[in-house]
Amino acid sequence: MTYTILIALIAGILSGKFILPREMVSNLDSISSFALNLLILSVGIDLGSNREIFYNLKKMGLRVLLIPLSIIAGSLIGGVISGLIYNMPLNLGLAISSGFGWYSLSGVMLKNIAGPKAGTIAFLTNVFRELIAVIAIPIIADKLNHLSAIAPAGATSMDSTLPIISEATDKETAVISFINGALLSALVPVLVPLIYGLNK
Repeated sequence: MTYTILIALIAGILSGKFILPREMVSNLDSISSFALNLLILSVGIDLGSNREIFYNLKKMGLRVLLIPLSIIAGSLIGGVISGLIYNMPLNLGLAISSGFGWYSLSGVMLKNIAGPKAGTIAFLTNVFRELIAVIAIPIIADKLNHLSAIAPAGATSMDSTLPIISEATDKETAVISFINGALLSALVPVLVPLIYGLNK
């Protein structure tokens, strides 16, 4: 699966650069949104048809929350380390990492509260997180375990990377992935400005 994703990504880059006319490229947003929604619908149908998944989740109870909490902790630690490496203010490094892969929102928010440079860094950081997640998820699921495969996806585990997680793991993990993504997505608009404002 990893090779298929890599080939598709490279083919897309080459097509956008050398083959497709600019007018067609500008329409890709609506096409990709439709395709993504279709994939998520198919994942939802697959999950809904298996009642045993929700029974197992009910048995897990609040332990399901350990996954997003661990991802938050790991992301923020990564933000601190990156901030130290690049001599960045601690609050900015933490605010960027609290985007959890949601590049469009975190980029715009930090642009508005910290300036264009911070917004651009946040946007690119979270774009690369999602790209790395697309490649890493099948490898982590295969070499480590299914739940660990959710971690690199962050907030995107409820939408853009959900089909990849569903394909690389199992139905129960896909449900946990969706819950994780929903919780992290809800926290992004709260944590980004809150953390950035810590030094003020």
